[in-house]
Amino acid sequence: MAKKKRDNINRLFVAYKPSNIGSNQYLSRLKWKYNAAKAGFSGTLDPFAKGVLIIAFGKYTSLFRFLNKTPKRYRATLWLGAHSDSLDIEMLQQLDELAPLPLEHIKEAITSLEGELEYYPPIFSAKKIDGRRAYDLAREGKEVKLNTIHSTIYEMKFINYCHPFVTFEATVSEGTYIRSLGRLISEKLQLEGGILSALERLNEGQFHYDDEKALDIKKSLNMPQNFYTASRETILLGQKLQREDFEKTENGTYWIDNEESISVLELDDEGVHYLLNKVSLHETV
Repeated sequence: MAKKKRDNINRLFVAYKPSNIGSNQYLSRLKWKYNAAKAGFSGTLDPFAKGVLIIAFGKYTSLFRFLNKTPKRYRATLWLGAHSDSLDIEMLQQLDELAPLPLEHIKEAITSLEGELEYYPPIFSAKKIDGRRAYDLAREGKEVKLNTIHSTIYEMKFINYCHPFVTFEATVSEGTYIRSLGRLISEKLQLEGGILSALERLNEGQFHYDDEKALDIKKSLNMPQNFYTASRETILLGQKLQREDFEKTENGTYWIDNEESISVLELDDEGVHYLLNKVSLHETV
């Protein structure tokens, strides 16, 4: 007999997605495991990739945009001389026979990507073209033309070279395509082929895998706490708020501790606005 899904579970935790399964399919497994009716994740991982996936159940799915989840850190293995339109092993097409490369050239190519980077995302990506995903158009054999994107590459770290495989770690801003970084490293080495044979997300900002333990919401937000000095009932009832009733009156986004719940508010030149209100701090409601 199928278990009845519970729609009263609020939970935020870090899962570890294995390779060879899509993020949505893995989320379905977690929903079944925890008997949760509503669930979501932040930051899609490609099916061949593994690693950290932030999961939320219930009303906590509304918290993703307020979490401290950047920079992200990945460990990737680049297969020199391999060709694939998807820039990974899912669509391996051809292998070039290469002589080993000087180690210093490889290290230089990796670290040269640090800083502000403009590049093309993979054609097999979720970018939209006239309302359609680029990967759908690419699978149909249609021409895919994507605009360049910008990422901040905080650190590129050489890990190992065992020809023809190069392992590196990349600490990057949100939305960075590590497959594209692999392609750029190959180009700097003056190679036509180079794809990722492995990819692991090690962390998203402060979030690391810890056996799916529930996270403390108050310690997970990417904004400072503020304090409301008037009656708490005003916030709990969603009534109009006045800037002068807050300890911090500067423009910005803040979270408020309501004891049993939190609220997320924005102060700007036009006043005080609710972004989220009365998000329970209890896992079951």
